[in-house]
Amino acid sequence: MRVVVTGAGGQLGTDVFKLFSSNGHEVLGCDRTKLDITNQAECNQVIDAFQPDAVIHCAAYTAVDAAESDVDGAYLINAVGTRNIAVAAEKIGAKLVYISTDYVFDGTSTTAYREYDNTDPQSIYGQSKRAGEILAQTLNSRYFIVRTSWVYGAHGNNFVKTMLKLGQEKPELQVVHDQKGSPTYTVHLAEFLLELVDTECYGIYHASGTGECTWYEFTREIFEQAKEILNVKITANLIPCSTEQFPRPAPRPSNSVMDHVSIRTNGFKDFPHWKDGLSEFLNIYDY
Repeated sequence: MRVVVTGAGGQLGTDVFKLFSSNGHEVLGCDRTKLDITNQAECNQVIDAFQPDAVIHCAAYTAVDAAESDVDGAYLINAVGTRNIAVAAEKIGAKLVYISTDYVFDGTSTTAYREYDNTDPQSIYGQSKRAGEILAQTLNSRYFIVRTSWVYGAHGNNFVKTMLKLGQEKPELQVVHDQKGSPTYTVHLAEFLLELVDTECYGIYHASGTGECTWYEFTREIFEQAKEILNVKITANLIPCSTEQFPRPAPRPSNSVMDHVSIRTNGFKDFPHWKDGLSEFLNIYDY
């Protein structure tokens, strides 16, 4: 299979490129220097020239707080950029995988979100990603929308790396205990995409680590596993706090947990538990 990966220099895109390549696929990895997704003519040219069977669209504007004051910037990348990729892929009959987010929901549900629950994004980031979903659905006839959450991996900055650093530097660390979700290891997400794109099971998928935790519980597990696996000394005293104690420009979902109905009903293997994903990551982490 010939595959184009946008955002190939990013946290998820790097692992997607490596995994697809190592599984015998011919992959064109496009970072922002190789493909400006906001340029429609360039998207058409690059995708038409390579003639991929599938496009894995990982490129995105992900600065959640910055998006609140950079509305046009968020929509330019997450909406217009996605439109350009969707149209270019449709022109040559390529499948489209659009990576989306739990932020398309309002985050107030008392139960896990299913794939076809009503969306109601509360932040500019979430609204722009939802716009990308709509454009992917309406402009490409062979689409997979894959919503994920709390992503971390070996490449780029993320919550796990930040907590490992702060845990060894700070005497005290306050972490939010009233937002819950499901941490997702990039390698596990890439493995799911590898399996998914080889099918015609089009539609919307929720794809995250199984189980749930708060950011505080996630941090506590990071510290416990880091002591055992990495043999590091954690000095920080971990203290739970509320969202109100740390106001941010963009609202955060209280509940980011997503039910994997589409994974189950389409016969795919579900994700490992989030604690197992963390263990896998720490065991390969070049600390």
